[in-house]
Amino acid sequence: MRIVVSGGGTGGHIYPALAMIREIERRMPCEVLYIGTENGLEADIVRRAGIPFESIEISGIRRSLSFENVKTGIRFLKSVTRVRKMLRKFNPDIVVGTGGFVCGPVLYTAAKMGYKTLVHEQNSLPGITNKFLARYVDRVALSFKGSGHHFGKNEAKTVLIGNPRASEVADLQVDPVIERQRYGFEEGRPLVVVYGGSRGAPAINQAIIEMMPKFIQMDWSMLFVTGQVHFEEITRQIGTVPERIQLRPFVYDLPNILKASQLVISRSGASTLAELTTLGLPSILIPSPYVTENHQEVNASSLVETGASLLVREAELTGETLFDACKTALANQEAMSQAAFALGMPNASSDLVDELNRLIQQKN
Repeated sequence: MRIVVSGGGTGGHIYPALAMIREIERRMPCEVLYIGTENGLEADIVRRAGIPFESIEISGIRRSLSFENVKTGIRFLKSVTRVRKMLRKFNPDIVVGTGGFVCGPVLYTAAKMGYKTLVHEQNSLPGITNKFLARYVDRVALSFKGSGHHFGKNEAKTVLIGNPRASEVADLQVDPVIERQRYGFEEGRPLVVVYGGSRGAPAINQAIIEMMPKFIQMDWSMLFVTGQVHFEEITRQIGTVPERIQLRPFVYDLPNILKASQLVISRSGASTLAELTTLGLPSILIPSPYVTENHQEVNASSLVETGASLLVREAELTGETLFDACKTALANQEAMSQAAFALGMPNASSDLVDELNRLIQQKN
C-alpha cells in the first residue's frame, strides 16, 4: 500500500495517524508520506517516528471576519499547487486525513485528482476543515456513535470506526503491579491519575491543590501530572506529601500507568476518551471551555450518559466538588468501569485499515 497521511496541529490529530500507520505496517508492506506543517507538532513527532515528512504552509480559518482569512485563502491555493506535485510524484493508493487545517488542501487536492480519500474525525462535533472536506472525500470515519448527522447531506459517507489510538492502548503489555511499583505506589490502595494535557490545565491543578488536605486523609494514592510549566510552583504550594502521592511535570508513557490505575481525572479530548473506554477506566471529566463549539463537553456526554464518567464543568470546579466526585467515583468504580468498557472500540486501527483496503479495491 502506498499511502499519504495528513494531520496536525495537536497530538489529538497526530497520534491516531501514527497508530493507523503502525497497523498498516504490521499487516502489509507499505510506503508512507506524511504531509504536515513545519509549525505544528507533527513536524517533530512524525520525523521522530522515522516517517518521511513533507511540509506545506497553511493556516486555519478565522470564524470572524478578518484579513487573515484572505491570507489563508492565498496559502490554500499555493498549497494545492505544491500538494499536486507531491501526489503526482508519490502516486498513492489512498490519501487519509486525521484532522487539523493542514488536511484541507491535501485531501481537497487528492479528491480533485481522483485519488481515493478518507478523513477521520476524532471528536463528536466535526471541525470546519473536516466538514468542508466531507463534500469531496470518499469516506468519513467517525469516532463517536451518532455524530454522523453533523455532516448533513454527507452523512451517507460516514462509517463508525472509533479512534485508532485506542488500539495501541489495548495492545500494551503492561503488568499493573510492576507499573505501580515503578512509581513507588503500594498495592491495596486505589490509584487516581490526574492530568490536564501535555501543558497541564491550571484550573484542574488549582482544584487538586485545594482538595489535597482532604485527599491525604483518605487511603488513596495519586499520580498528579502538573505540566512542565506549572510543576515547580505547584510543588511549592502543596509542600510535603506522603509517598503515595507523586507529582510529575510530564509522563511520556502515560497509557502504561493508566492501565494500572482505578480512576482518572482529566480533560475530555478525543484520544483521552478512546484510551479511557478501551481500558474500562472510571473517570471524572473536566471539559476544556476554551475549545471550538465546546466540543470537549459534547465528547464527554456519551460517557457521562452511560455512567462511565462524572462531569465537572470548569465553572463549577473547586477542591470540594472534585473531592466529592472522587468519593462518588471510587464508591461506584465497578459499575463505571463496566460502562466504560461497553463504549470502548479497541479494534479501531484494524477496522480503519480494513476500510482503506475496501476503498482501494473499489478503485481497482
